Amino acid sequence: MSKHYLLYGSERYALAILRPLQDAIHARGDEAAWFFDGPGGEDLVQGERWLRTTEEVRAFNPRAVLTPSNAVPHFFPGVKAEIFHGFDAGKPRHIYIRGFFDLYCTTGPNDTRAFGEMADKLGHFSVAQTGWPKLDPFADMFQPEHPAPARTPPVILYHSTFSPSWSAADTLYEEVKRLSRDGRWRWIVTFHPKMNAETVARFKALQNEHLTFAENDNILELFPQVDMMCSDTSSALNEFLLTGKPVVTFNNRRPGPQLIDIHDAADFEPAIKRALSRPPELMKAIRDYGEGIHPYHDGRSSERVLDAVEAFIANGARNRKRKPANFWRKLKIRRRIGYWGPVR
Repeated sequence: MSKHYLLYGSERYALAILRPLQDAIHARGDEAAWFFDGPGGEDLVQGERWLRTTEEVRAFNPRAVLTPSNAVPHFFPGVKAEIFHGFDAGKPRHIYIRGFFDLYCTTGPNDTRAFGEMADKLGHFSVAQTGWPKLDPFADMFQPEHPAPARTPPVILYHSTFSPSWSAADTLYEEVKRLSRDGRWRWIVTFHPKMNAETVARFKALQNEHLTFAENDNILELFPQVDMMCSDTSSALNEFLLTGKPVVTFNNRRPGPQLIDIHDAADFEPAIKRALSRPPELMKAIRDYGEGIHPYHDGRSSERVLDAVEAFIANGARNRKRKPANFWRKLKIRRRIGYWGPVR
């Protein structure tokens, strides 16, 4: 008899993260279905099952709910496992431990260590290091020992997060405008989906023969097309570092030797030149950093997630302590989804 797994999303980015898991589930002869508490369901394609109500979810009776969201409906059946929606962008992940999950599937040693310490302290969840499913289809791209040589002319990916206090898009606008007009480098610009509309419009207006504005749902699709990234404190820069190629950041919240971090727009052009020269000490720091956040290059993280879930279930599907009551957060989820029935 086939096993049932629910893929739960609250934003469209869940599609890129969870579809590799769907593929791994189907490869095992099991069944996957989706539930969206927000946008995303309309983007499912033929062959992808969309459950639209809590009653349908309960009838599907999943053995596990897999999600990149920070919370999950507690009244859905099955083990609740968080997969994460990105790498640590500059703040401790443990602030997201809100008592909804039985299992955290961490991406690499850094998160495993931090979550393991919290699991020992709190006792109401388990931790398994699995890698990140979103990267599975792009495994060939993440070979940091052998990054592709820079093109002629080099191509730069400019990406910014949406948070006004973290984003450098407006600060660096004039520099991107100036540098994208002389033809030395080509530019691809893309932003977080929640970026301010006026900022998006300004950068779209810069498009010319040397600058393209991309609106790909999955930023990973752009990585093979570029030789470096410029950003600020976006979690996407950590994904890019796994390719072994350099990143220039502006006022990054957690800078380190793996980044070329600047604090003045006047330093933007020199920093790009340094990144494109690929100094050995920078390239080594990038590789070392990547091993800490995601050491897997085999494209099998989805399989490891499923194995971790099944091992947790085989061991009784229980943790040392009960999850906290979370009354107010659970009430908000019930109200948002409109379900007031029992928990199973």
